[in-house]
Amino acid sequence: MTHAPAQLDTITQSLTSLIPGGVRANMQIVVTEQQPQGPSHTWTGTVDGLALRLSTALTDPGAAAGSPLARAEDAKRRRDLAGEIGALMDGGAQLEAAPWYPARPGDIVHITYGAVGPYPAYGETYVIEAADAEPFLSMRLLHHSPNLPVEILATTGCYAVDEDTDPLMEPWFEAGAEHITLVRDGAVIPHQAPGR
Repeated sequence: MTHAPAQLDTITQSLTSLIPGGVRANMQIVVTEQQPQGPSHTWTGTVDGLALRLSTALTDPGAAAGSPLARAEDAKRRRDLAGEIGALMDGGAQLEAAPWYPARPGDIVHITYGAVGPYPAYGETYVIEAADAEPFLSMRLLHHSPNLPVEILATTGCYAVDEDTDPLMEPWFEAGAEHITLVRDGAVIPHQAPGR
């Protein structure tokens, strides 16, 4: 896969320009989701880390080409509303048809990411845990590949959540099934349901 350094530079400059005269090395990006009837979720990272994540999603066909979100974005670019909705609905149905669905406490989840330009392929391992209140679950980062560049380190743990009814929905929709491995009770559960 070829890397698009101009694209990465454009994204980095666009994010940095959000604060005129700002110093990129001193900036942090905070994304917060406040649910109307539930807890908030927050992700914090660097400009370089977010730029790399965006560039990867745009240039690495292996990272998300088969993901429901990538298919929906492709349909959106084509101005195909039915295709966009269909991709998201199909993604939800595929998630619910996964042989390990729903996730449960004790599940180990490994997510892989393809190499992008000078950045190596790597992986992250999470554990699903019971949250304080049912039916919520938490997904906590256990480990990631060692010796990662600082730009990638800034994005590790991005799928960790404290309380969620379906903690694997976001990685499923963004990364796609082919990049997720789930281990339950010591056994790897296949990506596809039998007969698919």
